Amino acid sequence: MYKIATVEDKVRVPPAKFGLPLKEAVKSSLEDRFEGITDRGLGIILAVTEVSEVGEGKILPGDGAIYYPVTFKALVYKPEMHEIVSGNVIDVTEFGVFIRIGPVDGMVHVSQIMDDFVSYDPKNFSFVGKETKNIIKEGDSVVSRIISVSLEKEYKIGLTLRQQGLGVPTWVSGKKARETRAIKPEKRGKRKR
Repeated sequence: MYKIATVEDKVRVPPAKFGLPLKEAVKSSLEDRFEGITDRGLGIILAVTEVSEVGEGKILPGDGAIYYPVTFKALVYKPEMHEIVSGNVIDVTEFGVFIRIGPVDGMVHVSQIMDDFVSYDPKNFSFVGKETKNIIKEGDSVVSRIISVSLEKEYKIGLTLRQQGLGVPTWVSGKKARETRAIKPEKRGKRKR
């Protein structure tokens, strides 16, 4: 889930940035330090959007930089359990499918691809459903649900496509077409008077 978070911290502004206006120098230093890092509480910090407050700076002996206490706002992404996400298939391997969901990648294990027996097609780098003939391959857009989130040095996200409404959009339209063919129209007889 994307959020705007308010963060309080200290930032080091090096002498090379002293010629800039204070908020601009602080914002540049915050971008250098925080953008792209993963924080357990916040998630992945994507961008520093605004510097709200800058306190009085301090110079430490032996360091020509100034350290400022700051309050700033940042755009962050933190995957949430059971969140529905959309993305694109970026890789297909014999053990599952990798999907890019915003700034991170998630994995769909082969057991979570569909409610059908699936087989891996190594020539086409795809999975095919035995009964449904549904196919998932690199480049497909998909809708999935987050079923596990692990944060070590980076996020590891487990996804599923096995729930109703999830998967490749053509799977849903194909299912409706199969259901329509399965319903036989009722025979109507002539009414007796």
